[in-house]
Amino acid sequence: AKMKCTYRLLVLISGVTLILVMLGVTGDVRRILTFTNTDTVSTSLRSEVKNNFNNSSSPAIPTNLFMRFETSSKVDNSVITQEEDNPDGYLKPRMSATVHHVEKIVISSDERKNRMVLAVVCCGDRLNETRIMLKSAAALSRTPLRMIVFTEDPLKPIFKDMHASWPAEVRERIYLNLHSITFPPGQDASAWRKLFKPCSSQRLFMPLLLKDVDALVYVDTDVVFLAPLEELWRHFYAMNASHMAAEHEDLATGWYNRFAKHPYYGRLGVNSGVMLMNLTRLRKFGWEEYVVPIYKHYKQAITWGDQDIINIIFHYHPDKLYVYGCEYNLRPDHCMYMSVCKAAEKRGIFVLHGNRGTFHSVKQPAFRAVYQAWEEYKLGKDLRQDLYYPMQRYLLKASNTTCGK
Repeated sequence: AKMKCTYRLLVLISGVTLILVMLGVTGDVRRILTFTNTDTVSTSLRSEVKNNFNNSSSPAIPTNLFMRFETSSKVDNSVITQEEDNPDGYLKPRMSATVHHVEKIVISSDERKNRMVLAVVCCGDRLNETRIMLKSAAALSRTPLRMIVFTEDPLKPIFKDMHASWPAEVRERIYLNLHSITFPPGQDASAWRKLFKPCSSQRLFMPLLLKDVDALVYVDTDVVFLAPLEELWRHFYAMNASHMAAEHEDLATGWYNRFAKHPYYGRLGVNSGVMLMNLTRLRKFGWEEYVVPIYKHYKQAITWGDQDIINIIFHYHPDKLYVYGCEYNLRPDHCMYMSVCKAAEKRGIFVLHGNRGTFHSVKQPAFRAVYQAWEEYKLGKDLRQDLYYPMQRYLLKASNTTCGK
């Protein structure tokens, strides 16, 4: 019994001594207590990264911009190399004026085995917008990516030169496919081309034209990514067996329930500027058999072109549509008068959509600031010095606007 008491006393003294030593080193009792947590390494690491930002004398990070960080206490936003012990992990800070917290993301083997596909349609004066959108996707994504661009023949050499100018490590990971604008035989190609935005109706026929593609993310040209494309791609894994597409319900404006003269999805309709398309399921559903008849029947009532056709289809088949949050398709309508996208306030913005020419207008300087920073950024340069800080400077000028707050 005496031996046991002596042993316990020694253990107690050792424990107290250790705590006193640690307290003397850190001066933070709460931090000492975190060492009892089973997630000690990641908790400590996240604390270090957050404190490095919050205590830094450097300017604050631009509002809600998502970037990747290496898993080390020394934060470096240059091109990230894969680590042997964590080939697909990265840290993603949620940012408003400072980093609120950092979340560990691990891409599963199922996600790794299939190359992501990003598709866009570019005609007329949309060339520069499209190149900037592709640049933002290339800069922030980490895994293999296939970019599909439907465009006019005179623009194809420009896209080829764009891809050739990218750093070698980016070209090795991302390859570019160029397709001509094509509509089904027997259709009035001129009428389809003029439906709303130039050539935007082309995406309605992607299931028919891209038979080798299982799934893709379609975006309008007036979009920039503020988070890795992998974040958006993961919604494919959240779909059930019935879902064949994913879009954002248009809660911001309620345009359809006030003005539409045709059926639309749900209570308020959907905005299709950022759309996940499971082409295999769309083909099985017989998507193209719906598109042309609906266009012919409702063409006098259509305002937003291909988006209206998509709304009509999912009005009659609501179980086929997966709906995600506004943070994946944030538009001026979400902040024009007041913030109506609470998810973006909490989680940050993943995809910024400058529809109705917002990226080029003085009416929304915050959107223009983000676009300008991406326009000036050169792929392969340091993300912090050459993207973060310039974007911050531009956003400061818009801090007195509702979207810039």
